[in-house]
Amino acid sequence: MPWRVTWRLKAILPVLVVLVNGLLVFVLVTLSLEEHARYQVRVVAVAGAVVIVAAVIGMMSLLLQHPLHELHDKIARVRQGDLNVEVSFARRNDDIGDLGRDFNEMVRQLRDSREEIQRLYRTQMSRAEHLATLGELATGLAHEIRNPLAGIAGVMDIVGRDLPESSPAREVLSEVQQEILQIKRILSDLLETARPRPSDFRPADLNSTAEHAVTLARQQTISRPIEIRLSKSHELPPVEHDAGQIQQVLLNLLLNAIQAIDDAGGNIRVRVGSEDGFATVSISDTGCGIAPEHLANIFRPFFTTKKRGTGLGLSLVSRIVEAHGGRVQVNSTPGEGSQFMVWLPFHHVQASAGSVLIQ
Repeated sequence: MPWRVTWRLKAILPVLVVLVNGLLVFVLVTLSLEEHARYQVRVVAVAGAVVIVAAVIGMMSLLLQHPLHELHDKIARVRQGDLNVEVSFARRNDDIGDLGRDFNEMVRQLRDSREEIQRLYRTQMSRAEHLATLGELATGLAHEIRNPLAGIAGVMDIVGRDLPESSPAREVLSEVQQEILQIKRILSDLLETARPRPSDFRPADLNSTAEHAVTLARQQTISRPIEIRLSKSHELPPVEHDAGQIQQVLLNLLLNAIQAIDDAGGNIRVRVGSEDGFATVSISDTGCGIAPEHLANIFRPFFTTKKRGTGLGLSLVSRIVEAHGGRVQVNSTPGEGSQFMVWLPFHHVQASAGSVLIQ
């Protein structure tokens, strides 16, 4: 680091040098002069002192007054919203230069923060427009598809009753009925995504909410070698949340975990706890994991890597948790498994952007 001279030393050092030299000259001169000549020298010395004081004032003005005026002007411009300013004295290699560099860095960070806020705002507006369009589309689809679908389902039931028990068409009929149920699920998820019902926030036991979700998920593993374990937090205070919606969040995550485990079997661990002032529910599985290139897209509507997936489950998870003022954290290693952690505030807060954290 180069040698630095502080502004105080810059202001005082010239004064000290002049004073010391003047004192030496004064002593040497006055020793060899008569009384009347000494008086004249004293007058000259006083005049010199006045000049020195004026020089000091000028030096202080140059070192301090000008930077302070410039800093005041630039702060006024920042207050008016101009974040493209910077002070010129930041090039100085002293304390004043440090102040200038800190000011320029602060303005740069403010500029970057404003740009990030504007980017997030544009993203949220785009998302709102997307959801509005999706709502209109979902309403039309529900009307145009559900009525014919109900008719098809009714016809299939009638045909099924008339078919003999030994008819090979019964297997095809069963597949058709399963496809009808799949279409109904897609429509339900689409409507829930596009037109979500308002949340009913009430203080409730998050352990009970998680337990209900686990009970429903276990019904899906009766014929598969998958173990779901639940670890409760008995010291957890009530959490203000919509129990039905959070149960839906946890059930979606549990069903994804079940689907990620192959026929050889595996384990799913659900833990309820608290961390950093938030209530947490983590769901860890020993499934196939998520490819790194897919992690950034898994919460986008209609994105899916499953053959029969709708791509709306995790989008619902993200929306519901965001409405609770929480966030979702994802950790996944291909071939080893995934962990989804849901963070919920103990008391409902206004939803904020950036509710998903992928690691």
